[in-house]
Amino acid sequence: KGETTMVDVTLHIDENTTPCERDELRAALFKLEGVMGADFSKDNPHLLIIEYDPDEVDSSEFLEVTIALGFHAEQIGL
Repeated sequence: KGETTMVDVTLHIDENTTPCERDELRAALFKLEGVMGADFSKDNPHLLIIEYDPDEVDSSEFLEVTIALGFHAEQIGL
């Protein structure tokens, strides 16, 4: 296999989340193959930046995981 491609996507979480809920969501995302990073913005805790390898995982899976945990979210940007 060649070099790993890294891209990132931002999710906007509609709800106000607690630190515990944010940790739970990050842990769930890290279980997906190809996710290298998942961090909430320090300035805006509604924004979750996920770094991943698009050859390993489709960004639509991030929304599926988020919704499965009971949150409402949208992918923003490209």
